[in-house]
Amino acid sequence: MSLPDGTRRKRTVLGWLTIAMVAAACGAPTSAPPEGATTETPPTSTDQTLPAVDREAMKEDQDTAVKAVDSFWHRHFTQQSGQPYQSPRVAGAYIGTHGPPCGGEPESVPFNAVYCRPGDFVAWDDDLMAAGYSQIGDAWVYLIIAHEWGHAIQARLRSDRVSVAAELQADCLAGATLQGAADDGLITIEPGDSEEIAKTLAAVADDYPWTKESDHGNAEQRTSAFNTGAEGGVGACI
Repeated sequence: MSLPDGTRRKRTVLGWLTIAMVAAACGAPTSAPPEGATTETPPTSTDQTLPAVDREAMKEDQDTAVKAVDSFWHRHFTQQSGQPYQSPRVAGAYIGTHGPPCGGEPESVPFNAVYCRPGDFVAWDDDLMAAGYSQIGDAWVYLIIAHEWGHAIQARLRSDRVSVAAELQADCLAGATLQGAADDGLITIEPGDSEEIAKTLAAVADDYPWTKESDHGNAEQRTSAFNTGAEGGVGACI
């Protein structure tokens, strides 16, 4: 994905299957997510496994994703919910356990992305983003941010509009957000982005201890949820 003017060159993609293979070889994080936090954890957990990555370009994609996702919800949240929209705080990137506390818990979970409801913020481990960005592509960054933002949207909805399958609803909202942002001219969907997203959803849906199918759904369910949002918009998710 890129800015609408198309001036940013798409990074080389090695494929989501690489990430899935790395995931199978690694253990789960040793820390549990803080109470009140909703997380999406990637498939690797050691700095030694990280390939080189252009972190300046990655940061630019992160900033673009945050701006596009937030702008989309500023435009559409009120018409969908009848309530005013307020942006969550973006705590942004951290490394390992050196992230913002959530709900009184002092440590962050390494290789994780999170929406913290008590603090109303989204945050992510920078090495998490680097792992997916270098081995998979820039769509990884957009999907992770859109998914966690989906949890922030759930926190702003009436309880009767939040699905008991909260992770799948967040996937649906991510699909609605990214397609909607493209329709609004906030981002441009580039060739290969849909394949990257499909493989991302399959990779993070593997039944590892930190992404159990009972919590997040299997690959087919997650892809279906994302497509529901992309095709039907926010209304199809809530």
